[in-house]
Amino acid sequence: MKAIYKNDVLPVLVQEFSYSNVMQAPRLGKINLNIGLGEAVSEPKSLDAAVGDIATISGQRPVITRAKRSISNFKLREDMPIGVTVTLRGDRMWEFFDRMVNAALPRIRDFQGISPNAFDGRGNYSLGLREQVIFAEIEYDKIDKIRGMQITIGTTATTDEEAKRMLELLGMPFAERG
Repeated sequence: MKAIYKNDVLPVLVQEFSYSNVMQAPRLGKINLNIGLGEAVSEPKSLDAAVGDIATISGQRPVITRAKRSISNFKLREDMPIGVTVTLRGDRMWEFFDRMVNAALPRIRDFQGISPNAFDGRGNYSLGLREQVIFAEIEYDKIDKIRGMQITIGTTATTDEEAKRMLELLGMPFAERG
């Protein structure tokens, strides 16, 4: 995927947006995977399962996120574990992006493409998945519960149009508007 970016996508971006230098063209900076676990307050074992799932999907050990403050309505105390996150960069990022676009997203039931409206205004894209089993690495028989996850793709693009065009050229299946 990295070779496709350098050989095919980069020249098109430089020409379309008339950059004076190839270093001005947007590129992928990082991909962040996150699973929020509200049930970890009452079921501490679910945290271990989520750590295993994210580690299997990303190939990297995740960080356990903790509550910043106590919220009595949720029976949440400060510093309790409530999620797992991992940040991918470099070759692992490119390999994950390739697997996500070409293998995982097409496995979503009734898939019509992903929303083109989930950009943040600065060229970053966020995607929410309802189940982790769309990734081929996860064995359906070995999971304890279906969990959703958030995937944030951080780019160096300054505008959403640049980032969207780059992701389209990399093969991201955006849904048609209308």
